[in-house]
Amino acid sequence: MRAVIMDAPGQITVGERQDPRIIEPTDAVIRLTATCICGSDLWPYRGVEPANHTPMGHEYVGVVEEVGAEVTTVKPGDFVVGSFVISCGRCEICRSGYPSRCVHAVFVAGNIGTQSEKARIPHADGTLVAAPGQPDADLVPSLLAASDVLGTGWFAADAAEAGPGKTVAVVGDGAVGLMGVLAAKQLGAERIIAMSRHADRQALAREYGATDIVTERGDEGAARIKELTDGLGAHSVIEAVGTEESFLQAIRSTRPGGHIGFVGVAHEGVTLPMDEVFFAQVHLHGGPAPVRRYLPELIQLIWDRKINPGTVFDLTLPLDQAAEGYLAMHERRATKVMLTL
Repeated sequence: MRAVIMDAPGQITVGERQDPRIIEPTDAVIRLTATCICGSDLWPYRGVEPANHTPMGHEYVGVVEEVGAEVTTVKPGDFVVGSFVISCGRCEICRSGYPSRCVHAVFVAGNIGTQSEKARIPHADGTLVAAPGQPDADLVPSLLAASDVLGTGWFAADAAEAGPGKTVAVVGDGAVGLMGVLAAKQLGAERIIAMSRHADRQALAREYGATDIVTERGDEGAARIKELTDGLGAHSVIEAVGTEESFLQAIRSTRPGGHIGFVGVAHEGVTLPMDEVFFAQVHLHGGPAPVRRYLPELIQLIWDRKINPGTVFDLTLPLDQAAEGYLAMHERRATKVMLTL
């Protein structure tokens, strides 16, 4: 089968990999309909993380071709959406609502790789969710978004306790931040402040429910949030970048007693002044999003056409042109790239 491989930082090829097959009775093999490039895929692309003939991709939708003998919740022919983390669905951690930290967790990125024609999904019952039927073509991008970026933005808003009567500030205007805006709106937030300097992303944030745009960043951005909230700060803040600057901006934008949902992946060198964190007296909740927890609800919202997160994809390419998709996101010519098969 064809699959995207990162041979080294900045070097993307679409080559051949062995077709997947059932190994364990809890496995499923799916034929992918669409996949995409994530902002986190740019870390190895830019050399921040190692890459050495790495299978790429962790967001995916497709049709089940085959299942193991113990799989009960999906069957051949089902159109499915899968989480970016493999989870069993049965362990105590999964049952407590954190499948991304399942005792059997495997990150799809770098291990399975779903920028490919097919994929073997272990623990299919705990990882995949079947759609109500075969989707119309225009629903596929939104269902694909649910696999990670929408689920991650939703977790960020949930962790930040966005809801009725709340003011929510969103640090980061990439795909996850934009999905955080959408999620905050769906969760009933009264006011949503998107922090963005890019006109196209500001427009999309408005479409998803942002009521205000703040172009300042860092301390100036935090000061502007305080100015918009009677000097108090936002009730809920979504941190969707993962840098030291963005995290401090989030902390300084949050009122005492407020909540921060952080989903930006931090890398080496990111440190926080713990004295400031201590006296900020804010709630911090985040990490790799437990997307599988939210998938049934998100799929139904998309199926009923109550949300349209698929508009976050502003460039669509065939799988064979994956290298161009990576370059477009690296150069910020695209917010998020969908790859079709």
